[in-house]
Amino acid sequence: MSTAGVLFFLSYPGNIVLKLTATKSGRVVFCAPVTDGEEFLLSFIHSVNKRPVYETLRVAGNHLLIVKSRYDSFGAGMPETSTQEGSLKVDSNSWLEWTVNREVPEVSLFIGWVSHQTLRLKGREVALTELAKPGTSLSIQTRRVSYYRMWKSGCLP
Repeated sequence: MSTAGVLFFLSYPGNIVLKLTATKSGRVVFCAPVTDGEEFLLSFIHSVNKRPVYETLRVAGNHLLIVKSRYDSFGAGMPETSTQEGSLKVDSNSWLEWTVNREVPEVSLFIGWVSHQTLRLKGREVALTELAKPGTSLSIQTRRVSYYRMWKSGCLP
């Protein structure tokens, strides 16, 4: 391969990465290569009913798709019935499952003190408090980047 070919290969933005960025500082606190269609899970403890909630998201190129939420008890802000926006059903384990399939450019969240927020991706579970202090606002988004950008940001597998 010629030098021009190698440079093109290294600089072409053909790779998708999942990035968690501290909103205020712009500092990337987590980065991982992902594939189009790959799903990951955000989980947390609901602030009112103190029960677990599991949010499934899917990588869809340069945006995310909120697929569904699973929870075992109703709480403030949790859907109680099917609507035009999404459907609610009880799964085989008696958990409530709210399916929405909503495209979003990013997901923003606030790192709480007692919500035990975690990210599950590729069989790995990371507590968000390991990435940023409670009180930090994070943005979760996907981006297409080159191998060079992945290497420079430390975002290689």
